[in-house]
Amino acid sequence: MGFWIVVCVLFLLCGGGAWLVENVREALRTRHERRMALIRAEEHRVRELAEANRPPAPPEPVCGCGHHLALHDKQGACHALVEVPTGWDADHRPLAFEPGLCRCQQYVGPQPLSQVWADALTDREAGGPHVLPPARELPPAREADQGGGEGDAGGDDDEDGGRLRKRPD
Repeated sequence: MGFWIVVCVLFLLCGGGAWLVENVREALRTRHERRMALIRAEEHRVRELAEANRPPAPPEPVCGCGHHLALHDKQGACHALVEVPTGWDADHRPLAFEPGLCRCQQYVGPQPLSQVWADALTDREAGGPHVLPPARELPPAREADQGGGEGDAGGDDDEDGGRLRKRPD
């Protein structure tokens, strides 16, 4: 055993310790870089999934003329001020401009949901198919129906006043 201790001490004194420390340090640095790369890849994957699952932004109500829906009136005519060319050069390029109204005659952009869907979805006064019919009033009870009249089979009266036959068991 003493022999191996002497060999280890000589190995460390001759520079073998520096080689060992350098290799351990390099191995730890490589492991750290790989670990950080895995963490960055996982964060990137989570970010991409969150972005993919996010609902798309609603479309902006912009007309074909390039103006917003707010600049169009209820009939669709555009009221935006634009630069209208008033002078041209020899190559037919505009030189002078003056303010004028946009010539768009009808809004053709996406319709907001308030104009697509019905405003009153639960209007019970409208009498739509979701409204239950009014309850039928029952005729007032007669003495014969109270349980003592002749020929009373225990049946109920229908709307016409006729007798319903009792169902055989």
